[in-house]
Amino acid sequence: MKSLGLFFLLTSSFLLSSALRADDGYRLWLRYDPIADASLRTAYAGAFSEIVIPENARPPVTSARDELVTGLRGLLGVDLPVVTKATRDHALILGTPRDPWIASVISEADLRTASVEGYIVRRVAHEGGHRTLIVANREAGLLYGAFALLRHLQTHEPLDGLNLISAPKIQRRLLNHWDDLNRHVERGYAGFSLWEWFYLPEIRDPRYRDYARALASLGLNGTVLTNVNANAQILTAPYLAKVAALAQEFRPWGVRIYLTARFSAPIEIGGLPTADPLDPAVAAWWQAKVAEIYRAIPDFGGFLVKANSEGQPGPQDYGRTHADGANMLADAVQPFNGIVMWRAFVYSPDNNDDRVKQAVSEFGPLDGKFRQNVIVQIKNGPLDFMPREPFSPLFGAMPNTRLAAELQITQEYLGQSIDLAYLAPLWKEVLDTDTYARREPVESANGKGTTIASIVDGSAKLQHPSVIAGVANTGTDRNWTGHLLAQSNWYAFGRLAWDHQLSSEQIADEWTRQTFGHDATVVATINKMLLGSRETVVNYSMPLGLTHIMAEGHHYGPGPWVDKLGRADWTSVYYHRADEKGLGFDRTATGSNALAQYAPEWQKLWGDPATCPENLLLWFHHVSWDHPMKSGRPLWDELCLRYQQGVDEVRTLQRDWASLQGKIDAERFTHVQQRLARQKKEAVNWRDACLLYFQQFSKRPFPAGVEPAAHPLEHYQQILRNMPGHR
Repeated sequence: MKSLGLFFLLTSSFLLSSALRADDGYRLWLRYDPIADASLRTAYAGAFSEIVIPENARPPVTSARDELVTGLRGLLGVDLPVVTKATRDHALILGTPRDPWIASVISEADLRTASVEGYIVRRVAHEGGHRTLIVANREAGLLYGAFALLRHLQTHEPLDGLNLISAPKIQRRLLNHWDDLNRHVERGYAGFSLWEWFYLPEIRDPRYRDYARALASLGLNGTVLTNVNANAQILTAPYLAKVAALAQEFRPWGVRIYLTARFSAPIEIGGLPTADPLDPAVAAWWQAKVAEIYRAIPDFGGFLVKANSEGQPGPQDYGRTHADGANMLADAVQPFNGIVMWRAFVYSPDNNDDRVKQAVSEFGPLDGKFRQNVIVQIKNGPLDFMPREPFSPLFGAMPNTRLAAELQITQEYLGQSIDLAYLAPLWKEVLDTDTYARREPVESANGKGTTIASIVDGSAKLQHPSVIAGVANTGTDRNWTGHLLAQSNWYAFGRLAWDHQLSSEQIADEWTRQTFGHDATVVATINKMLLGSRETVVNYSMPLGLTHIMAEGHHYGPGPWVDKLGRADWTSVYYHRADEKGLGFDRTATGSNALAQYAPEWQKLWGDPATCPENLLLWFHHVSWDHPMKSGRPLWDELCLRYQQGVDEVRTLQRDWASLQGKIDAERFTHVQQRLARQKKEAVNWRDACLLYFQQFSKRPFPAGVEPAAHPLEHYQQILRNMPGHR
């Protein structure tokens, strides 16, 4: 008995020390470290005796098998035999309804709920004991079910009564990589591109497998490899061979490849004199090129296109419409079940109207004119991934067109790889919003209940295929995402892409437990930090509906003074409109009337400063510096105190993280601690720069409680202009 007690003492000591060993974050949320609770570990281990897979299994079933072997070995310390027929009680069985025994214990109704890619993970009684089943209609579902079971164990959920039935609400769940062929990542803050084009196809980094495995763990089933500011060279034969090698690495994990198509490719690499989408020679060129792609990559997903925006070529160069261009490409990929995702991020140098109106102006008249396999991909807001903006009105303006949501995981405007900003609350804010768009075919319905999520997943309009895309935050940094805690945003996007009804709180808790363990103080502290972090960034950068006032070009830090650029709508002064009378952009009928692009319910709420939520007040209204706020304070005082609140909240983040010293390994603790120190510095810069700049117009003192700026305004203007190379 003494030796047994010593064994458990040594084991517990090892588990505690191993939990605090240096960790560089490479393993993401798939850590599979031994479960520290010995009784729970023993109970879990006793529930599994062998892994049963179908005969002649192939990927992705073999990937599911390997993940279960690895995960159970790491979590439970057991090496389970893999067999093709159950021989023991407590078998863990992977199968489909083609197996008669599985068909006899899983109902038709449950299989319908699991749908095409979903899974059923269930513990069932069998001959006096139990079996654990992972059942799916298709093989991909078995892979997702395996990850679901391991997540269940990682988060210490009970096995008694285990019954998980889940299916993705959106069919194509993609990462969009803004990666150039020279390995630069546009708006990337975690190193270089993962794709080593020079070495491919012969030399393949093992990280490709780890990347695809991470996607599969979240249920993400596709990736766009290349930048929307596209390079036609990716469509040449040498590069297609390289893309095919990546597809081979990703395929065992159920991940399909997509590419961006440069609209002028027929000219640049095809030798044609034109790229006019209505020219038969151009259409024939694309058809031949698509056939070549599918010969190299039989499961190629399709194209993502940015056209006639920010200088990119497109159909308007030939007097054609977005629909003309998209439909020509859609016809080329249609025989192969491919899709075209046509981005609605457009603004024309010839259009001097409010920039946030231009997507509806260009795309609204084209509703119903796109092919069935065209999906118009819309950024969550009408401007450009701001820390906060209203939802894009285009979601409510195209009832007869398939629409996708484009979310930005990389934090272009939210502190990049420096600041902590957990983005699930932002995305939930958008996806859960009711557009009040008219439903088809019920002409009299007011559209209530038509959320953006229901439009994107196809349920509101019964339209498919459905697509959601996230602009990736990955790179060659060892921890993948630059800021260790930014992994939570990759995780959150994947989980919401699978099930947009999950809460921000649940997703944060899952990620924290899988990444940092189950110490109650650690979990509660990190969850609290994550859930409030996005609002903190809003407070110290662009509160009360302010937007697009960051520094020029790199978008890091404040720049409310930015003016006199190549276009008015690239400047900050265009958006905040500060003057001696007040602050904000009038988008009501007395201003740009962008408000008219929304449903009447939103026009009524947002159109009156008295009812407009204060977090969007300056987006829709130019109000006086003395405008009374709900706090009873005038606008100027409220603005100042919001900036101060943001700074104070970063200091709280620092204190919260400091309280975890000794409970987290030193490498990860120091990594986050240093970034929080930098975030506090930047929050102060935002506060001081913006308030000093706006004070020139308000001519009012800072209210009590706001710290005085350490430097004059010119200091902040100079440090942002001379910022050293920021990747």
